[in-house]
Amino acid sequence: MTATHARDRFDLVPDASAEAAFVDALARGRLHHAWLLCGPEGTGKASFAYRAARRLLGAAPDPARGLLGARPDDPVSRLVSAQSHPDLLVLERLVEGGKTKRNISVDQARELPDFFAKSPSQARYRVAIIDTADDLNLNAANALLKVLEEPPERGVLFLITHAPGRLLATIRSRCRRLGFPAWSEDRLVELVARRTGVVGDAGRRAAAMAGGSPGRALSLAEGPVVEADEMARAWVAAPAVDRAEQLAVIDGFRGAEGQARFDMLMERLIAAVRERALDEAAGQGARWAELWTRLSDLPDRASGLNLDKGDVLSGALADLARTKAMTC
Repeated sequence: MTATHARDRFDLVPDASAEAAFVDALARGRLHHAWLLCGPEGTGKASFAYRAARRLLGAAPDPARGLLGARPDDPVSRLVSAQSHPDLLVLERLVEGGKTKRNISVDQARELPDFFAKSPSQARYRVAIIDTADDLNLNAANALLKVLEEPPERGVLFLITHAPGRLLATIRSRCRRLGFPAWSEDRLVELVARRTGVVGDAGRRAAAMAGGSPGRALSLAEGPVVEADEMARAWVAAPAVDRAEQLAVIDGFRGAEGQARFDMLMERLIAAVRERALDEAAGQGARWAELWTRLSDLPDRASGLNLDKGDVLSGALADLARTKAMTC
C-alpha cells in the first residue's frame, strides 16, 4: 500500500498543542515568519505544515478535522493537493531518473528569494515548506539563511527537521520552534482502531512497529508489512530458513514493486534481529548486536552499489545462520 502524502492528509491531527499555538499566534497577529517543526521522523511534522499552509492560503476551516482542519474538496485544498497553488512553494529532494537526490540543492534554495519577492496572487500569504531542512546542503542552507535574515512581508516558512541540532545555529535562532514528540504505543493503538478498524494483536503490532509515527502506524495496519514482519521474526527464531521459501521471496523482488518488497523485508529483518539482541543475555546478545549493526548497513550499501537484491538477502540470511551457530 502506498503511503498517503502529507499534502493529501486531512483527518490526522499530528499534535493538538502545536496547532493551538499556531492558531493563537495567527489570531493575535503575532505570526512568526519562520517555524521550525522538530521531532522524530514520522510524527506528523509535514502533515502539520500542509495543514497550516492551507489555513494561511485561505482554505475554509473545518472544525471536525481539528483546529487547522480543512475539507479535501475546498478549492485551496484541491490546488495544494495538485501541487499547483501559486502561493505555495515546496522544496524537497528532487527525483531524477527514478532516483532521489541526496540533498536539496542551492539552486532550489535560491528559488525562495524570488518567490517571496512577489506579492501573493490568490491568498493573504505566500508560504514555503522545506521538507526537510536536514536535506539542505551547506550552500543551500546559507541561501536559506539570507531569506531568514530579511523576513519577507506576508511570507511564512515551515522548516521540517528530524535533527535540529545539525542545522546551522543561525537558522535555528531565527525560527519559532514547535515540537512533535513520538506518539505512545497506546495512543497509536487507539488511532489505528479508530481510523482503520484494525484491533487486537494486529493493531498492537502495527503500533509497535511504527516507532511512534502515526502515519506509519496507519500504513502498517492495512499493508503487507505485518506479513513481512511475521516472516522476519520466524526466520530469526527458526533453526534454519527454508530454502524454497527464500527463493520464492527473492523471486518477488522482481518487477516494479520489487524494491518496495525488498526494503520492507530488510527493515523488518533488521528490527527482528535488534529485538533478539535486546532479549538475549549479555554474551550472546553481543553477537546479535554485531549482526544487527552489519545488517543495518546493508540496504544503503545495496542501493549505493546497485547490488542484486536477491544476493543481498541471501548474504543477510547466511550471516544470520552463522550468528545462530555461534550462539547455540
